[in-house]
Amino acid sequence: MKRLRALLIAAAAVALTAGASDPSERLPDQAQEARARTLFKEVRCLVCQNESIDDSEAQLAGDLRQIVREQVKAGSSDAQIRDFLVERYGEFVLLKPRFSMGNAVLWLAPVVVLLVGGVLMAGLLRRRETPEPALSQDEEARVRRLLEGD
Repeated sequence: MKRLRALLIAAAAVALTAGASDPSERLPDQAQEARARTLFKEVRCLVCQNESIDDSEAQLAGDLRQIVREQVKAGSSDAQIRDFLVERYGEFVLLKPRFSMGNAVLWLAPVVVLLVGGVLMAGLLRRRETPEPALSQDEEARVRRLLEGD
């Protein structure tokens, strides 16, 4: 039973590694292939949108993997490859977008809206609060009588 389980696990591992990428697509230089695979994990599949091109099986992801491999083979730096992809497909292609004013506005807008809402709410609550009116002379006299009666 243990042998069968070990055999099934080994077969599954071989099947998963075999399906990971076609050997004909891989770069002959292992260092370049490792660099390309690292970049694959940083690039979003534009079809799946929530997966990297390393994880996706979409045809476009395969095309993007090929583009990255060609760029790595041509000697482009990682930054140049990212710039090329952003220029071609937009900032959305990166799983971890770069910091920019556009991104800052997107991240800070909810905080600003909450702060403005809080200030407005505090102003409305202050305006609604009315001070206790002072007692008239008749009411004060009545209170004194009631207190003296005890």
